[in-house]
Amino acid sequence: MKALVYHGPGKKSWEEKPKSELKETTDAVVKILKTTICGTDLHIMKGDLPEVTDGRILGHEGVGVIEEAGSSVSNFKKGDHVIISCVTSCGKCEYCRKGMYSHCEKGGWILGHMIDGTQAEYVRIPYADNSLYPVPAGSDEESLVMLSDILPTGFECGVLNGQVKPGDIIAIVGAGPVGMAALLTAQFYTPAEIIVIDQDDNRLEVAKTFGATHIINSAKENVQIKVMGLTDGKGVDTAIEAVGVPATFELCEEIIAAGGHIANVGVHGKSVTLHLETLWDRNISITTRLVDTVTTPMLLKTVQSKKIEPEKLITHRFKLDQIIEAYDTFEHAAKEKALKVLIEI
Repeated sequence: MKALVYHGPGKKSWEEKPKSELKETTDAVVKILKTTICGTDLHIMKGDLPEVTDGRILGHEGVGVIEEAGSSVSNFKKGDHVIISCVTSCGKCEYCRKGMYSHCEKGGWILGHMIDGTQAEYVRIPYADNSLYPVPAGSDEESLVMLSDILPTGFECGVLNGQVKPGDIIAIVGAGPVGMAALLTAQFYTPAEIIVIDQDDNRLEVAKTFGATHIINSAKENVQIKVMGLTDGKGVDTAIEAVGVPATFELCEEIIAAGGHIANVGVHGKSVTLHLETLWDRNISITTRLVDTVTTPMLLKTVQSKKIEPEKLITHRFKLDQIIEAYDTFEHAAKEKALKVLIEI
C-alpha cells in the first residue's frame, strides 16, 4: 500500500509500505476513504515529538470502510463505514474506566505517533470496538472527518476545560482548525463575547463568519491593550491556547481575568514561562489535556442535526497520492488561505 512516511524532522515521503494486517483479535483493518492533516503532524515534522520514530506512517484522523475485522470485534463487520477516533481505547483499564481514554494503558494517542496511522491506503485500528464509530446512513463523510480529532479536541480541551459559561467573555488564541472547533463548540454555552486572536487576516475573517464577536491580529495590534479595552480592564473569563508556542501561552497569562481559566490545547515542544509573579494571587486555573474523545457521540449528533457544520472548515481538497502537495499547502496556511485540507481516495 502507499503511505505518507516520516523520516525524521523535516523529512517525509510518499512510498510503498506493507499493507496493514490484523495483529490481535480485537483489531480491525480500515480502508481509508478520507483523511486529513493535523497541526500535531506539523509539530512532529518540526521534531517537537521525538518519540515518533523514522519510518512511522503519520495521521490520526479519517473515515473509511472496514476491510477486515478480528474475531473478537463485535460492533463492526467487513463493509461497515466508520469514523476513526484519534484516540485508541481498550475500554477496560483504570484510565478508560474513568473516561480518560487519552491515557489508556494499552492505547491513548498512538495512531501516527507510536503505531502507523491513517495517512495511507489502509490502517490497523487496535481495540476497534472502542476506537471506531459507525457512520450514520446518509451522512456527509467530509464533515465526519472533523469528528476524529479537531471537534472533540477543541470542545474537550478548550471549552469544557475552560469552563465556558453563559455570559462569559472568552478569548481563543489561534484561529487554526482546532481554534475554530473551539469557536464553534463554545457557542453551545452562549458566551457573551468571543475574541479570536491570530496573525492571519484570512483566518480571522473566517472566524467572524463562524461566530467570533471580535478579532485581533496580534501582529498588528497590542493584544493586551485591546482585550483590556474590550473587558473594562478586567480581562477574559476563559483564554483558550490553541497554537502550542511559548508566546501564545504567555499571551493567555496576560489577558486572563481574576478567577479565570486558561485552557491549554496546543502541543508544546518548548518550555513556557509561568508568570506566577503576576498570577499567584489571581485565583487562576490552568488546565492541560489530551483529547479523550468522550464527547464524540454527542458531537456526532450535533453535526447530524446541522447545529454545527464543520465541513465549512475544509478549504482545500487533494487525492491521497497528492498528500505531499497537501502538506505543503497546510504548512503554508497563511499564503494558501488554508484551514483544513481534505485528502481522499
